[in-house]
Amino acid sequence: MHIAHFTNTYHPTISGVVRSVASYREALSKLGHNVFVFTQDAGDYVDTEPFVFRYLSLNIGLPNEFPATIPISPFMDRLMPALKMDVIHAHHPVLLGQIAAGKAEELNLPLVFTFHTRYREYSHYLPIPQEVVQDFIKGAIDLWIQDYIEKCDSIIVPSESMHQVLVENYKIDAPITVLPTGIDLKPYQAADGGPIREQEGWDDQFTVISVGRLASEKNWGMLLEAFAQVNQTHAHTRLVLLGDGPDRRKLEQQAKKLGIAEKVDFKGKVAFEDVPAYLKAADLFAFASNTETQGLVTLEAMAAGLPVVAVDAVGTRDVVVHERDG
Repeated sequence: MHIAHFTNTYHPTISGVVRSVASYREALSKLGHNVFVFTQDAGDYVDTEPFVFRYLSLNIGLPNEFPATIPISPFMDRLMPALKMDVIHAHHPVLLGQIAAGKAEELNLPLVFTFHTRYREYSHYLPIPQEVVQDFIKGAIDLWIQDYIEKCDSIIVPSESMHQVLVENYKIDAPITVLPTGIDLKPYQAADGGPIREQEGWDDQFTVISVGRLASEKNWGMLLEAFAQVNQTHAHTRLVLLGDGPDRRKLEQQAKKLGIAEKVDFKGKVAFEDVPAYLKAADLFAFASNTETQGLVTLEAMAAGLPVVAVDAVGTRDVVVHERDG
């Protein structure tokens, strides 16, 4: 088969969506299919994979360096019919997702959509903070998603709990398939955390680690408050946060107010290949996000052998069984 993926984010951006798309592509290619990726411009980045086609785009400062793709390309319009595609797979309902839907209709091809993100939980990024208006925006997003779903021939969700969210919130006639994004266990099982622990000077401190974008939808404030309570009675604990984002300064200030600034390490962005060693170096993985669709970082922590403490939320509850592994 000739399969075309349309995604607003791809390499070199690091995110769960990018890793999912890359995972789809790798697995489908190994099965003998030809896989094309249509995605955003990446500046000076040079693709090492074949068949990656990039639209011009502008960075508009939304989450994960979300680009505003310019959906006009005479080259792409000439190229797509020549690729003799059998199916179009969209990974977002906007921007390139709209192009995917339009091309599917134009070329009479089936449209598959993977529901990676709880979109209404990101409405706060629109510059209208008033609560009443935010409720209106969330409702508009739901209508927008419903309209897109009606164009789809098949829908994929990464967890059973996301399946339930879709069924409860939208009218869906297309078949829904639960297909979690897998991870390669080998880097996590082979990683050595000893050098990191020595380098960071954690010594005999009980180290709690978490990974993710430092943004409000990840619920970091709650994690800091919980750690502050633990640290009052367990002074040998340390909290390490891997990742960066728009809320970093705010969270650093919160740590100061809670009196734990010296016990919290904001490591910023860490190379993806270094994350397994950081996880291996820690004693516990903590995750407070309640907006996940699957929670890949939790799976990765478990692959590194870490026990997990997490909020009982969509996505996370699919991979953490209470009192068994978290």
